Amino acid sequence: MSRRHPTVAEDEIRGTAQGTAPVPLSVLDLVTVGAGRTATDALRTSVAIARLAESRGFHRYWVAEHHSMPGVASSSPAVILAHLAAHTSRIRLGSGGVMLPNHAPLVIAEQFGTLEALAPGRVDLGLGRAPGTDGATAAALRRSDRLNEGADDFPQQLAELTRFLDDDFPDGHPYRRIHAVPGPVQATSPGGVQSPHRPPVWLLGSSGFSARLAGSLGLPFAFAHHFSAQNTIPALDLYRESFRPSAVLAEPYALIGVSALATDDEKEARRQVRAAALSMIRLRTGRPGLVPTPEEAEAYEFSPMEEEFATSWNANVVHGTADEVRAGLDDLHKRTGADELMLTGNAHSGDVRLRSYELVADAYGLPAAAAAS
Repeated sequence: MSRRHPTVAEDEIRGTAQGTAPVPLSVLDLVTVGAGRTATDALRTSVAIARLAESRGFHRYWVAEHHSMPGVASSSPAVILAHLAAHTSRIRLGSGGVMLPNHAPLVIAEQFGTLEALAPGRVDLGLGRAPGTDGATAAALRRSDRLNEGADDFPQQLAELTRFLDDDFPDGHPYRRIHAVPGPVQATSPGGVQSPHRPPVWLLGSSGFSARLAGSLGLPFAFAHHFSAQNTIPALDLYRESFRPSAVLAEPYALIGVSALATDDEKEARRQVRAAALSMIRLRTGRPGLVPTPEEAEAYEFSPMEEEFATSWNANVVHGTADEVRAGLDDLHKRTGADELMLTGNAHSGDVRLRSYELVADAYGLPAAAAAS
């Protein structure tokens, strides 16, 4: 039986730089929850930042999947994205990413088919193979203690998900008569009409595995520079070397996630990122909690080992005044050749995060919010 497969236009993937930015700028949101704040506060901040990002010309807004972390309220990206879709009209929305081994491919295809129906032509499906949490939580999510199985089977899971998205399992396949709805099957039903688009699939990674796989499949690639900076250039080189043109992309397209925080005062930036580093120290040592205030971080007695970690961690956070952050981002772009920079600002206060994106937009001369329709 002949089927009309949804297509992914390359211009849905490639962004256009605004103002004086060398490449498109985007936002990665962990929906962070600060001490003394609630998840409701964090989600309201996410809406405010998404609306700001849209009005100022940022290209896309992605939400990350994490679990069992009190300071991160983004355990359900699809739910959050549906909410953001209702409060925006143009900016691309997506997952940065959904951790594929945690979910059945059919469920993801259904969720993102629904998102595509809610926000036609502006949904991205970014996929990762890490659990986004600790081993025990991953086992609870997957109802299995065979945690390596999901990561090892990632290429097969990806292939299955893609077939659900395109509704093109071959004849004789056990899933041939199963359809992800909303999806292409609606176009082949009597009188059915379906959008010619489906969410572009991105592969996310912090090492060479996903870089090589994304390249071999001709898919766009997003690298987690914000927590694996030492691997950024090798992974991007591997992606470009492995790239094979596909129906999705004629040439490689790579974005990198960057921790960046701009404030009106350089000293304040240092206070904010030190508090964020303390939050990361607690997470890495099995004591996850809400993001501490700068005052709490100032009163905290860092051990020599913790001090060394905080210094190393913040060396990869682009922070300072707007001009300093712009200079740091420009330098990072020159060193990596990334096609897009996706900024994530980790701070206790939602107002600080919101102000950071305003300052970055101003530094690059992005469109003024008042001019947005």
